[in-house]
Amino acid sequence: MPEGHTVHRLARTFGEVFGGATVEVSSPQGRFAAGAALLDGLVLHSAEAVGKQMFLGFGPADHLPTAEGLADDLRWLRVHLGLYGSWTFAADGSTQVAHAIGAPRKRVGERETVLEAGTPGNVVAPTTGLDQHDPDGPEPWDPPDPRGAVRARILSEHAVADLTGPTACEVVSPDAALAVQRRLGPDPLRGDADPERFVAAVRRSRSAVGLLLMNQDVVAGVGNIYRAEVLFRAEQSPTTPGRDVPAEVLRAMWDDLVVLMADGAAIGAIVTTRPGDRGDGAHPADEKAPGRRRVRQNTDAEPGAVPRDESFYVYQRDGQPCRVCRTEVARAEMAGRNLFWCPTCQRDDRR
Repeated sequence: MPEGHTVHRLARTFGEVFGGATVEVSSPQGRFAAGAALLDGLVLHSAEAVGKQMFLGFGPADHLPTAEGLADDLRWLRVHLGLYGSWTFAADGSTQVAHAIGAPRKRVGERETVLEAGTPGNVVAPTTGLDQHDPDGPEPWDPPDPRGAVRARILSEHAVADLTGPTACEVVSPDAALAVQRRLGPDPLRGDADPERFVAAVRRSRSAVGLLLMNQDVVAGVGNIYRAEVLFRAEQSPTTPGRDVPAEVLRAMWDDLVVLMADGAAIGAIVTTRPGDRGDGAHPADEKAPGRRRVRQNTDAEPGAVPRDESFYVYQRDGQPCRVCRTEVARAEMAGRNLFWCPTCQRDDRR
């Protein structure tokens, strides 16, 4: 399932590529036909990410904001990608878009690729707005046909976005959108987040802090990678009951998540290692280990990017030496998900 930084990148992409444009909304698959009819012909006015959920706000061209965020009187499209969901983009060359974002079953973390310049459906510059389209530029384009079971298609004059395999895709009222947001914990990537809600939710629970960090009602947007890495960076055992974690440790973890997730949203990859702790990489044998699923990041091929084998302290590094103390990184199952930690750096003092 994509972590929160991916969804914030998606919301930013929709705002840049479709914001202010009148769009055609359809459901080639047919399962979202009624919802698509409610949005077809409207203008995209807002794109919001809350944790792992995205909300797109549609309304008439002359719409004036009535409130901030999800309280605005718009028709909101709520999308939760879940385990298999993915957005695929194409454009006529007047703006830069990732070709695909999502589908984490094929790429753990964020799956995001960008088409090369000059190719069909291509892109040119990430900050070029569609309102800056050069009238002497590309000829009118024909959007590609939908591929696969496309639940929803959003089409503007210059770009198209296809949604496949989501867990949720529905049109909701402002009240319903706000209700979803209020059920979720604070999102470290949102300016309106209250970190004390996170601290209080953890401190009143007997559940292990490693479980609580994956609970979207406690903190929104944190997934398995950020969970493992922020616990390591805090030298916090994942098995400690939430009520036993000092409030100052939780506040430091929140501040760390704000920085790490903002960096992930900016570069499109999760990097949690400090420069001085990099360099161990994966063991050569690990490359060929049967069943080993490697983390891929969309910056893998970029010059100067931190290699994926140096990006994490403990996530998917079980059996390898801790980058700090050289103890073998451990792995265990916690609530059906693999948990990674260093038994020395994150020692549980209760044992």
